[in-house]
Amino acid sequence: MPEELLTLNSAGALSDEEVVERVLAGETALYEVVMRRYNTRLYRVARAILKNDGEAEDVMQEAYVRAFQHLRQFAGRSKFSTWLTRIAVHEALARVHKAKRVGGWDEMRESKQDSLGAIQTRSNPEAEAASGELSRLLERVIEGLPESYRTVVMMRDVEDMSTSETAACLSITEENVKIRLHRAHGILRKELYAKAKISTAGAFPFHAPRCDRVVSAVFAVLVALKAADAK
Repeated sequence: MPEELLTLNSAGALSDEEVVERVLAGETALYEVVMRRYNTRLYRVARAILKNDGEAEDVMQEAYVRAFQHLRQFAGRSKFSTWLTRIAVHEALARVHKAKRVGGWDEMRESKQDSLGAIQTRSNPEAEAASGELSRLLERVIEGLPESYRTVVMMRDVEDMSTSETAACLSITEENVKIRLHRAHGILRKELYAKAKISTAGAFPFHAPRCDRVVSAVFAVLVALKAADAK
């Protein structure tokens, strides 16, 4: 087994903060540990805001690159996962606001339907192997929620994040999180969860090929940035 893989495997037991310390000390390859640790969370949160697979992956990559560039600014006042998720949330919301400012949000959504369908078609084999019709039904219902409710449901119910961490990531109060979640449950109707007979944790899966693609893309950007700095 390659020495690098052994290092990554052993680093999997480290805390986020320990990984960050070692990355800052020069072990850049260990950044992959936190990327793989939070790929699913960032994908689900970004997709909850943007409702588009490709856009969500772009946000993930941008969030990881930004986090790496500002890693020394992580002061440890909050959890690393909260800090990283907040970066992804801000990037996703910035894209939404930018699209609205140029007045082309509706047109952009319509024009992306073909590309979204293509992405979903390409991933159908792995998606069908990972989830059944009930899971897809739940995903469709969650997607129908307003953005503010959908994001809270994704964080609290799907990702099982705490109320306090969700509030910190979205820059709202814990009471606001509770209100949004309560209203979202009213829209979804709690019996839907009971009828589905599945765990929300299985919804919106982020499969291994996507995980590998995001990790590779982020490292490609980091290498390019390092080469540019060296000139």
